[in-house]
Amino acid sequence: MRGSAIGRRVVIGGAVAAAASGAAADAQQGRASPRFPLRIAQGGRYLEDSAGQPFLLHGDTAWSLIAQLNPEEAELYLRDRQARGFNTLLVNLIEHRYASRAPANIRGDAPFTRANDFTTPNEAYFAYADRILRRARELGFLVLLAPAYIGGDGGEDGWYQPMLAAGNAALRRYGAYVGRRYRGFDNILWVHAGDYNPPDRSVVLAVAEEIAAADPGALHTAHCAPETAPADLFRGAAWLNVNNVYTYRPVDPMARRQDQRRDRMPFMMIESAYENEHHASEQRIRSQAYQALLNGACGHVFGNSPIWHYGTSPIHPRPMRWQAALGSRGAQSMTQLRRIMEDLPWTTLQPDTEERFLIGSRGEGHERSVAAIARDGSCAVGYVASGHSVTVDLSALRSADVAVRWIDPSVGNVLIAPEVEPARGRRWRLTSPGANASGFADWVLEVRVRGS
Repeated sequence: MRGSAIGRRVVIGGAVAAAASGAAADAQQGRASPRFPLRIAQGGRYLEDSAGQPFLLHGDTAWSLIAQLNPEEAELYLRDRQARGFNTLLVNLIEHRYASRAPANIRGDAPFTRANDFTTPNEAYFAYADRILRRARELGFLVLLAPAYIGGDGGEDGWYQPMLAAGNAALRRYGAYVGRRYRGFDNILWVHAGDYNPPDRSVVLAVAEEIAAADPGALHTAHCAPETAPADLFRGAAWLNVNNVYTYRPVDPMARRQDQRRDRMPFMMIESAYENEHHASEQRIRSQAYQALLNGACGHVFGNSPIWHYGTSPIHPRPMRWQAALGSRGAQSMTQLRRIMEDLPWTTLQPDTEERFLIGSRGEGHERSVAAIARDGSCAVGYVASGHSVTVDLSALRSADVAVRWIDPSVGNVLIAPEVEPARGRRWRLTSPGANASGFADWVLEVRVRGS
């Protein structure tokens, strides 16, 4: 076991093909669709469906889905994401900027019959939104739905300025309308605000409170400015029951803070760097997801440009058509991430913040390694971000008789380490296997007590 990178290589899942038909091979095999609505599980650490089955929130960012795609394109997108193992989508109900005909949808239907008048919802627009949301429900997706994304710095990206002009009475009418219309859609988790900590929060509260009044059982979170958690910005809001992390910095510190807060609620990583933006490599895309999940997050949301805007952004890169981006390296890594996490007793994993298992230097920033230990001591898992040697302490587990394997997070290949014989001490020095199939050096280390 010491320093060993030699072992038997097997495969638990290869890269998923780019087309939706090929992708069906088969991230979803053996997975039952969740029974909506979701609820917060006992203990408050994760979500579960109405049958009590844990729900690992595994999302893709699709901000412009309702506004930009026609039915055939939406079907292609939804089928592809389902086949790749995504079970959650982050979507704007009304889109202010990032659509070809914004704020109208691709058919030319504006969200309001009078521009920016929240008291005049356009039935044609919302009927089309119903159609997309209903199809997402049929395919088993949770939808993180923003009723009125306010936009970075309150500018042209979002609805903040029109909301200020409309006033809170009009916004309450809009919130009540949306709440009544969608209370029958049991696959929605509402996402308030949007990329901004507004000086006047009342415009956000007006919409959120009316939706909550119309649908008291719904789940809610907020999308604040980077580095701000909803549990801080909207502290005490009765509707807020799911927290989140949003950061372009390394995810590890912010995730740890949310996990350790006294008023803890389930939290996800709702946004970090998107693939093809902020010079983010596929390794960084993986790192930020694992840094969230192994620090106690109940899920995470992946993002890709041009997919999130479907090629409509005037300021973000479009290295390819969005259809070609469906099979991106980042998306393939996300398929493997869900397989890896669901093969673990993920609901019992506790962040190894005190270095009981993965000890010593863990690296820094986006290349910081993270780990978690099952509550019963049956296994531990680490994301080793940069290929360095690591020391593990088997005292964190209930036995030193363990099986060790390295999993390539880019394609799912497994390297089974040589058998480990119990030794005088329980600390072991391990060297990761070097470059993975993507050319990066990040690996997932899994240590299980035999027979567990």
